[in-house]
Amino acid sequence: MANKEIDDYIQEGIYGEKELHPDQKRQYLGTYRERVILVMTKPQVRGEKGLREIEELFMQYQDGALLLNGNMNTKFFKPYRELASQYHISYTYVSNIEADSDYGLVFATDYAVDKEDILLKEDTSESPQTKRKSWFEKLFGI
Repeated sequence: MANKEIDDYIQEGIYGEKELHPDQKRQYLGTYRERVILVMTKPQVRGEKGLREIEELFMQYQDGALLLNGNMNTKFFKPYRELASQYHISYTYVSNIEADSDYGLVFATDYAVDKEDILLKEDTSESPQTKRKSWFEKLFGI
């Protein structure tokens, strides 16, 4: 039995401390999926999308924390930081050189909320796609 403990100690020294769900922690900026309330992709953060939705969540989950991707330029986070300060929500920049997350912003709690749909919905009604006319239709006015 003592031999197994020594082997575990050596393995921990070589590979680091054992973690539970390390892929989830890398993807969700250091937290687990079950704790996440809302995630926003990098393009959504750059486009300042979801301010209204995140404000509603700030009012609902006042004990949450905002995790910001430290690999992005900080100027994109200004409206989110100001909103978080207004509602007394703590925010943290998370930089992980080893793994780059697709998410630019994660709003999470310290406990499991287990929300089914955490990704910010794209507003498709804002830009309806118009059918482009072919050159033939333009030529004959069809």
